[in-house]
Amino acid sequence: MHGEAQDPSQNGADFLGREEGEDPREWLVTFADMCLLLLVFFILLFSMSKMDHDRFQESFFSVRMALGERMGGTPGGDMIREEDLGVFIDQALIHKQMVENQQRIFSDFRYYQNTHGLEGVVGAIFDEGIITLRVPGDVLFELGQITLTPEGRRIIAQLKDFFIRYHDQVINIRGFTDDLPVRGGRFQDNWEISALRSVNVLRYLLEMGLEPHRLTSTGLADMYPLYPNTCEENRSRNRRVEFVLEKRIGR
Repeated sequence: MHGEAQDPSQNGADFLGREEGEDPREWLVTFADMCLLLLVFFILLFSMSKMDHDRFQESFFSVRMALGERMGGTPGGDMIREEDLGVFIDQALIHKQMVENQQRIFSDFRYYQNTHGLEGVVGAIFDEGIITLRVPGDVLFELGQITLTPEGRRIIAQLKDFFIRYHDQVINIRGFTDDLPVRGGRFQDNWEISALRSVNVLRYLLEMGLEPHRLTSTGLADMYPLYPNTCEENRSRNRRVEFVLEKRIGR
């Protein structure tokens, strides 16, 4: 009769809508990928806490056993290889040690900043092991110019004294402008101005003895503004030079 429920098995499909001959375990592939992603996320979170090898191993195997049971395997089975445990532990330890090392350097700079009259002039930010020092562009350069001012050279010289203390740090010098277009003059656009400013800062550091292999320069024009370019005060804040410090691998 019309309107009566039919048995899905009569038309070649089960109650889940699968066709005949379809492997009912195909969803396990997606589920396995999700579980592995969760495992990686768990290990990254764990690496940010106090590291204890025995505790890490115990937690790792707990997750491994849980995943083995959910996937139909036996607890402690071969879904995750034994050697992977050592790799995960090494990577977590290296990351943790790197962040702690950078945190100490950042703390040292805050002290250096206070004792050398740089507070209120040079900003300092720490984020996931990366130290960013910000210097206002209007302090380093005259508006629309690429030559360091006397005050700018003095500040860079003070930063150089700090950089020399930490040979394991590579430094990317990044120049930024506001969003006002360049009209006339000898520069084509803000890209050229920001690039030449960062290069001139790099050259001055080289003149004062910093190792060339530690330095790179990047011009980013008006990209990544700190504030909306809606007034002159905000534009002045967006004109800046940043020194991005990261630990050099293998040092």
